[in-house]
Amino acid sequence: MRAPFEPMRFGPARLELLTPDEMGRADAMAPGLGVAGPVLMDHAGWAVAHAIIKRMRPCRVLVLAGPGNNGGDGYVAARLLADRGWPVSVAALAPPRPGSDAAQAAARWRGPMTAFNPVEAARADLVIDAVFGAGLSRDVGGIVAETLRAARKIVAVDVPSGLDGATGAVRGEASAAALTVTFFRLKPGHLLLPGRDLCGETVLADIGMPRAVLETIQPRAFANAPGLWRLPELASTSHKYTRGHVTVLGGAEMVGAARLAAAAARRAGAGLVTIAALGDGTSYRAGAPGTIISDAPLPVLLEDRRRKVWVCGPGLGAEAARACWPQLLAAGRMIVGDADLFTAFAGTPTALRGAAVLTPHEGEFARAFGAPGTDRIAAVRAAASLTNAVVLLKGADTIIAAPDGRVAINASAPPWLGTAGAGDVLAGMIAALLAQGMPAWDAACAAAFLHGRAAVLAGQGMVVEDLLPRVREAILERDIHAWGKPVWL
Repeated sequence: MRAPFEPMRFGPARLELLTPDEMGRADAMAPGLGVAGPVLMDHAGWAVAHAIIKRMRPCRVLVLAGPGNNGGDGYVAARLLADRGWPVSVAALAPPRPGSDAAQAAARWRGPMTAFNPVEAARADLVIDAVFGAGLSRDVGGIVAETLRAARKIVAVDVPSGLDGATGAVRGEASAAALTVTFFRLKPGHLLLPGRDLCGETVLADIGMPRAVLETIQPRAFANAPGLWRLPELASTSHKYTRGHVTVLGGAEMVGAARLAAAAARRAGAGLVTIAALGDGTSYRAGAPGTIISDAPLPVLLEDRRRKVWVCGPGLGAEAARACWPQLLAAGRMIVGDADLFTAFAGTPTALRGAAVLTPHEGEFARAFGAPGTDRIAAVRAAASLTNAVVLLKGADTIIAAPDGRVAINASAPPWLGTAGAGDVLAGMIAALLAQGMPAWDAACAAAFLHGRAAVLAGQGMVVEDLLPRVREAILERDIHAWGKPVWL
């Protein structure tokens, strides 16, 4: 686990995520595009060896090699480290299939072979886990799990053995790696928890895979970072109405939630922000002077067509949400649905159709759609398809799905963002970006990324009031080159 928090970084040209099946298709297409399998394997093994040499001093290395391509990468890495004077031995779980690329790599290994067992792993200073790759088809246990458990330090090839590259879930057992080296494009499992933590530092290596394979595969999953979306830019003629009007429904009791959403909408660039107080608006008028407070009836407010974007749910109460929701839908407004909305329509997700963006946390998602289960990407995609809305499942590895099947995984958020009111801020930020003309999926992705970055800038120990001033700073540094180096070699 990274401590202190170090966000994963991405270059704008490598945001696509490939499932293990899609990566397998890429491998199969490469020879037809002029890059042979053994060449890719040599490059992959070089990337692993290079990443180790950059970070560590020579030490006793044991390569645990599986029978497939993952093991082949391990044999190449073993040979290259040995060529540089590192003491290396290889333990094979099983021999590669005769005639395969891995068999060719194994045949070029002339160094010592040893037993595949925990005793040998415990003797090594470093274990290279080249047993199973991201496309794991069965649970890991027995001798593999025991041997990896005995290792002092692990570098994983592609993913730690036992980690499902598609879902980030553990199949049986998986030992955490200090470093994971993967190739061409990340898999969803590198970003989804617990996979992200199990991978340790993650390095993405260019191994010469032709980029043209992406034109055939057409990936539908992405790492969420600048380059996936573009924030709205102000024109010289911009004014408060062209920047959009956000209206936040405000409940009678938990007034702080609506105030936070409204403040976030202002920080994220909305030209006008109103809290529509249901009942007496006195408690809201003690807030920031730049937020408009109205206690006019909802039908009256909906007569103003300039009020295009609404936030429904934060601090509203289930009963009020149930009453207001159909009125907003009937008026054809763009709505960000959050918080109490999912209690209001628990077990009836089709009632949420008509929203622009829905932002449940895991408990709220389960209330409305059922428990997301192990494959959370599939669950969020299904929810987006069912509601015809962008669905953002909040968490340390936020997942954003569009009705057309696109998915983004956000890794910008530190653990201290998990504080009361943070979700209200996110809802307000999304609404502000919608009001400025961003498409719903882009707005949700951009807001999730900037929300996480604002928390990093606020620092550990922040409370939600510390988060709001940092939203502007996060927006100003949105160029990826302003905040870190890419993860690839």
